[in-house]
Amino acid sequence: MAMFDVAVVYVTRTVGIAGTRRREVLLGRKLTGLGVDRLVGPGGKLEPGESPRDAAVREVAEEVGLTIDPTDLQPIGEIAYPFVDEPRWSQFSHAFTTDRFRGEVRASDELEPVWHPLDALPVDRMWADAALWLPRALGGEFVRATLHFGAGDRVVRQEWGVARRS
Repeated sequence: MAMFDVAVVYVTRTVGIAGTRRREVLLGRKLTGLGVDRLVGPGGKLEPGESPRDAAVREVAEEVGLTIDPTDLQPIGEIAYPFVDEPRWSQFSHAFTTDRFRGEVRASDELEPVWHPLDALPVDRMWADAALWLPRALGGEFVRATLHFGAGDRVVRQEWGVARRS
């Protein structure tokens, strides 16, 4: 079965707290569909004819209420996720980040958004792959990988430097 394409955005900001500055990333608790209760970046499936950037902009607006210019999105990764036991869930993710946005964060039927310190990502509440690549990508490295998922949210095989659409 072929993979479907998704786009995800890790929106960041810098805030001043007690005379110090801290970087934060916007994650949302998933309220519906695959991965309910996990923390994820806003994102979702590309619609027919839609580019990854356009899907990213649309999904952020729908899920957390922010407006983003597609030219402000910085690519941080391309990751293939073959689901060994559930091939219909297999997906190819186009990951972006941006610290430029307009509007106020709001919840939607899909996500309950919360800002988290970038230096203390709650990877224990995210999909198992997040700990493997997200800190690196948000630190400035472009990540390309194929991360094979097995039953029980386990990454059973990792291939770095290549994102296979098998």
